[in-house]
Amino acid sequence: MGKQLERDLGLPAVTAISIGAMVGSGIFILPGLAMEMAGPAVVFAYFLAGVLVLPAALSKSEMATAMPEAGGTYLYIERAMGPLFGTIAGVGTWFSLTFKGALALVGGAPYLVLLFDLPVTPVALTVATLLIVLNVVGAKQTGRMQIAIVAVMLAVMVWFIVVGAPSVEGARFEGFFDGGIEGILGATGFVFVSYAGVTKIASVAEEVENPDRNLPLGILGSLVITAGIYVAIVTVMVGVADRAALTNTETPMQVAAANALPTLGVAAVVVAALLALISTANAGILSSSRYPFAMSRDGLAPDVFETVSDRFETPVNAITITGGVLLVLIAFVPIDDIAKLASAFKILVFILINVALIAFRQGSIEAYDPSFRSPLYPVPQLVGIVGGFVLLRYIGFVPLVGAVVITLGSMAWYYLFVYRRGGVPREGAMTDALRRSVGRDVVEQTEAEVDAGGDEVLVAVTDRTSPAVERSLIDLATDLARTREGGVRVAQFDETPDQTPLPQSASTLTEADEAFEARMADRATDSEIPIRYGEVVSHDTRHAVVNYAAEVGVDTLLIERSTGSDTLLGSDVGWIEDHAPCDVIEVSNLDRDAVERVGVITDEGPFDPAKVAIADALSTAVGATVTFYLPVGADPAESRRNTTDDYLSELAGLCAAPVDARVVESDTDDAIDLAARDSDVLVVSGVQRDLTDRLFDRGSDPVTAGTEHGTLVVYGASRPGRLRRAVERWLF
Repeated sequence: MGKQLERDLGLPAVTAISIGAMVGSGIFILPGLAMEMAGPAVVFAYFLAGVLVLPAALSKSEMATAMPEAGGTYLYIERAMGPLFGTIAGVGTWFSLTFKGALALVGGAPYLVLLFDLPVTPVALTVATLLIVLNVVGAKQTGRMQIAIVAVMLAVMVWFIVVGAPSVEGARFEGFFDGGIEGILGATGFVFVSYAGVTKIASVAEEVENPDRNLPLGILGSLVITAGIYVAIVTVMVGVADRAALTNTETPMQVAAANALPTLGVAAVVVAALLALISTANAGILSSSRYPFAMSRDGLAPDVFETVSDRFETPVNAITITGGVLLVLIAFVPIDDIAKLASAFKILVFILINVALIAFRQGSIEAYDPSFRSPLYPVPQLVGIVGGFVLLRYIGFVPLVGAVVITLGSMAWYYLFVYRRGGVPREGAMTDALRRSVGRDVVEQTEAEVDAGGDEVLVAVTDRTSPAVERSLIDLATDLARTREGGVRVAQFDETPDQTPLPQSASTLTEADEAFEARMADRATDSEIPIRYGEVVSHDTRHAVVNYAAEVGVDTLLIERSTGSDTLLGSDVGWIEDHAPCDVIEVSNLDRDAVERVGVITDEGPFDPAKVAIADALSTAVGATVTFYLPVGADPAESRRNTTDDYLSELAGLCAAPVDARVVESDTDDAIDLAARDSDVLVVSGVQRDLTDRLFDRGSDPVTAGTEHGTLVVYGASRPGRLRRAVERWLF
């Protein structure tokens, strides 16, 4: 196990890191550009952005108390949605946070130029190098420095608000909504990145003291404080300066301060801007470097990123690679494009964060036990998801393309360097939640099948059916009808050539027909279940069977399993199974008097409801035990095993017969072998012909050729579509 990180960040440091990660380019650089889109309503855009960030803040606060480990966004999405989505979130968020750090450093250059005549890029690279070294030294030093920076920055901002408020002119807010809904939503999406830092502290949750208390308080408290500051400052900026002056400058905060504060105040604002932008970059390095660290621990990134320094107790390699990317961005990448890309990807990530919380709540991850729970769940999460997609609609085409590129690149990394090496033996809570949802749906369908009453069972035979097979089919039909309080019909289907007229009366009965009538009369007399019988003569047996089943309204059709054209219905069986208006059961080698164990073989998914109902009815009638065989693969995830156990337990509760559920920690072939070895009768689903073929192709056909096993191949009338089957097979 890798070395653990020291918990030495208290609530002041947590709040300071969050505020410092937010208050930077969002207030010192972006207001002028956003005002160009929305006009005076830029004030409302900052407020709306804060509201739409709140759901993700609530979601992340809850998940952070359940999983106070390094990794933040990556960790939660990976645990919720699986390794693939975790890789996308980890790689994408790592890049976007690093981009934002570069934006803060280069974006602070115009303010730096106001004080000193220095070259922008070398200074930005120098500051970035110092911050990288500081983060290597330790999070405690980082947190202490962050507290000092935020304290100075907030003091200057409060000064600006208090002194500037009396100078606000109401006339400057005329035509507040002239920019229209598109302008407001466009500006909201543009400034959304201003709040992105609110959840950054979760990425260093493993280093937070008393995370159950300090994480939610720090995240939500910093959001409320920052949103209030943003709205107040932007209100003063709009109210004290001309619109043209704010939209045509790279230092809008300084322009507003020059109209509201004395010279000393303007200098203080410039210094605060520099401190804010440095703190944003510092928080970006601190949090983004934990993403490769956490991904490495989970097997989604090279092991080198997991190394923790013995001296400084920080993930030195992860910090170093993050710093290297930051330096490259500062030196070579256009900042405007990076800012838009970061904002678009942050919206996408926050959407995924809200989806992740829903997945955790709906899943069955036993280790998920947060001490803080998002209030009013799931309303805030749904608002955050819908609101995020609305903002993406107005943020622009190019940023979305960039986000898609990052997403595809992350997927390529996963499939090329993780999945091909065996992947990660872990699944997300969303997979488990979906499995539970599908399982509940199947259980409800199964309950309806098992509890169905008044079933009419049709036994279809021909003049070539042997008396022994005929007797076996009628015995099974009687058992099914008895448990379901229904009746039995037996029909002998005879086929004549097309050129031969169909008989018009019983006088044309053959000797075989008369023998059939005699056997049925004796059987009906001895049976406690009503048995009706007769012959059906046609030119096309398969159509006759289907039409007769529909005409008399039967619920279940029993036929002999065909192994060639000389038995029963021959090649017509497949067509009948596909077109019959009821459940169809192919019966092979059934000796009901010898049945003690009825094995239900996996569908490579949840069991077909019709199959479960048939197995239960037969077992109840003959006093046998039903055994369900469900493979889950070797070393299944804990959530999969738990959900599978719950599903099988619910199935057992629906059955009247005794049930023995066997979870096979191997593949489907092993489950089939086990079932064939331990069962007197095997019940399989005909929907999956490939699985049925595997069963009957084993050796010398042990199911049909031997004397130890009978087989019922069930074709349910209500069959899931291909997509549904694919989803069920993937989940189960």
